[in-house]
Amino acid sequence: MKTTTIIIRTLIGLLLLFVSIGYFLKLMPEPTANGNFKAFDVGLVSAVYLMPLAKFIELLCGLSFILDRYVTLTSILILPIILNILFLDYYLTPQALPISIFLFLGNFFLIYKHWDNYKSLFSVK
Repeated sequence: MKTTTIIIRTLIGLLLLFVSIGYFLKLMPEPTANGNFKAFDVGLVSAVYLMPLAKFIELLCGLSFILDRYVTLTSILILPIILNILFLDYYLTPQALPISIFLFLGNFFLIYKHWDNYKSLFSVK
């Protein structure tokens, strides 16, 4: 089980690093936007700070997963971004859905593996 955790953590970290570095260095072409995805993309571009912020958080979380540092915090920090990616892919770009499902399930697997670290968040005083 430890090997599975390392593999999933590393794959998620590499994926997040690849996507964020690709965004900042403009290594990947802009996706062709049409229909509802175009409207969503225009909204993201209009909020000038939002995409760079999300990609910076992805970069930090990718490094954290790869270096195995602060994985408990990182799993919670990246969860809203992964949920947004999952819903975006489900509703607007279904061809990318397998990757987002892997991110979502992999992150929940990491949360499950570190559940003892989260118990104090849910304790009632």
